[in-house]
Amino acid sequence: MNILDIIKKDYQTFPQNQTYSIYAENVYFKDPMTEFTGIKRYQTMIQFMSTWFKNIDLELHNIYQSDNIIHTKWTLHWTTPLPWKPSISIPGSSELSINDQNLITSHIDYWNCSKWDVVKQHFFPNPS
Repeated sequence: MNILDIIKKDYQTFPQNQTYSIYAENVYFKDPMTEFTGIKRYQTMIQFMSTWFKNIDLELHNIYQSDNIIHTKWTLHWTTPLPWKPSISIPGSSELSINDQNLITSHIDYWNCSKWDVVKQHFFPNPS
């Protein structure tokens, strides 16, 4: 299985059964909420999401590789465990840089909405 196939599979099962072996030990991660270095911190972040949020679904819309960058477009959905169980949806994209050993050295997520938009979804659901 090549790295694109592994990433596709990981999106389908996210946050369970992730293939951490495709990440460099000192992988850099950044999204609108956090920034850190290291595979252990990355695993801890994924574990936090799987423990705290419910009904997580990472919907992959597109994936392709250009030189040493893998680009993905996705929508992340979850239910927050508040009494009214709000459904949250974050559309976004990722840029994953890979090294000569085909390991991901950088994972940067971009959201197509603001942090405030995500907070508002907890109290003002989108009519759909």
